[in-house]
Amino acid sequence: MRHCVIPAAGLGTRFLPATKALPKELLPVLDRPVLQWGVEEAVAAGLDTMVVVLSRGKELLAAHFDSAPELERTLESRGKLVGLEAVRRSQRLARFAYVYQPEPLGLGHAVLQARPVVGDRAFACLLPDDLSWAERPILAQLVDAHREVGTPVLALMRVPRERISRYGSVAVAESRGRLHRVTAMVEKPAPEDAPSELAIMGRYVLTTPVFDALATTPPGVGGEIQLTDGIAAALAAGPIWGLEFEGELLDVGTPEGWLQALLRTAPSHPTFGPALREALERGLHQGALP
Repeated sequence: MRHCVIPAAGLGTRFLPATKALPKELLPVLDRPVLQWGVEEAVAAGLDTMVVVLSRGKELLAAHFDSAPELERTLESRGKLVGLEAVRRSQRLARFAYVYQPEPLGLGHAVLQARPVVGDRAFACLLPDDLSWAERPILAQLVDAHREVGTPVLALMRVPRERISRYGSVAVAESRGRLHRVTAMVEKPAPEDAPSELAIMGRYVLTTPVFDALATTPPGVGGEIQLTDGIAAALAAGPIWGLEFEGELLDVGTPEGWLQALLRTAPSHPTFGPALREALERGLHQGALP
């Protein structure tokens, strides 16, 4: 497995006006944009080719990982060697392919646009809005599970039933520790209709039958072609498993989640950690914080 499909065609309306000209995937979490955090997780899982799904007007995402000779020369001439290495590192992380979603027809439709690049091979899918923290990268855990069962594997997390309507939910049968065989899926069910408290999170390992199913999946919730619906249809072609991963995922696709991610990552950062502690102490001392 080499490919990781990264859907990045959304408009980022919850961050307007900040995302009017800047794709939300380039909003920084400390010193790296959201998209780069996801790419680094995929690379750590052993994947070397990122297939990024764009919409028109989001070409800046490609520019972030392209070479920047003029910037590099300027940084080098000014002795900004730390910044120079950071720029060069982002350029050599992985190979990139870019495909376009011509219309905003949903996550499932976006993933389907990657098929000409991926072909008939198993592939990973990572939603960049979900930032992860784990001793072993969450996507790597899914790749390991796929090697064990040989089928699609979904990232699962238990959530309170009153929050399950934000996610896809699964019904499960056979279990092998944290691995569960999925028997049914429902996209964003009402709490009383959810088959379980196991929610599908933004990490997947998928196979050709999922592409086949997405090609004929009708619009679902919100009038869009849902990835969950396509995966559910692929159950007819063979088993699908879900993994209760070890680690934490945080949705940075909302301003509240993005702020939480900053507070989650800053304390351990060698530069930003001390600055955050100093700012908090100063705020408490001045009575600016409750």
